[in-house]
Amino acid sequence: MVDTLQVPSDRIHAGKNVLVTGGASGIGLGIVKRMLAEGANVASLDLKPTVAADTTNLLSIVASATDEADVEKAVAEVVTTFGGLDVMVCNAGVIAIAPVTDMEFSEWKRVTEVNLHSVFLGSRAAARQMVSQGRGGVIINASSGAGRRGVPNLSAYCASKAAIIMLTQSLAVELAPHKIRCNCYVPGHIETPFWNDIATGFSKVTGQTPAEVIEGFKASVPWGRFGTPDDVARTVSWLASDNAEYVSGQAIAMNGAEFPF
Repeated sequence: MVDTLQVPSDRIHAGKNVLVTGGASGIGLGIVKRMLAEGANVASLDLKPTVAADTTNLLSIVASATDEADVEKAVAEVVTTFGGLDVMVCNAGVIAIAPVTDMEFSEWKRVTEVNLHSVFLGSRAAARQMVSQGRGGVIINASSGAGRRGVPNLSAYCASKAAIIMLTQSLAVELAPHKIRCNCYVPGHIETPFWNDIATGFSKVTGQTPAEVIEGFKASVPWGRFGTPDDVARTVSWLASDNAEYVSGQAIAMNGAEFPF
């Protein structure tokens, strides 16, 4: 599947300053491209450089979303470069696939550190900056359909993604007096390089080939296809826009009706 970016007819994020964690590939890169196309100044924090066709308003920050000092420095760099922070997207994530009886504690900690701790660090740093600016803002965090229902062999991933929804809902209530909106996006099966790891991991525990694993997951989607990064990015764009000004504390799914809740 080719993930094409549908060029928007208007630049709804013109003048906004956006920071995306995990923005160098997959869903994160899709969000970076969409926000750039819609007029935003975008910074991407990732362990790898972020490359996009439109680099005029792109700031690539090579750092770790799980390092407290790195996250705080990234927010400070965004403010210095662009003049403020309006939208924070905490997107960085990893996965581990194993029965709970076989999972090493080090793997459990790795998944929760990247998936959950990075969201706390990014949300906290963004909230501090937005409160100090006094003009509100938007924090958007990456959950998953696996954060809404248990999946065998994904205990660490499911637990971390469920915790993100609760963290986001708590932040929404806490930060509402400052006019800072906090929401989650909840992707289903999105076609990204992530699926190489998923297919390999499930192949080991199910005995299927990686290709069979992918076809099985695709067959579970009523819409008939995997989603694309831009399917997710368009929802994130809406949540970041003034059109969603009264939306906060929500977990919005895009999953081709696979789990309709």
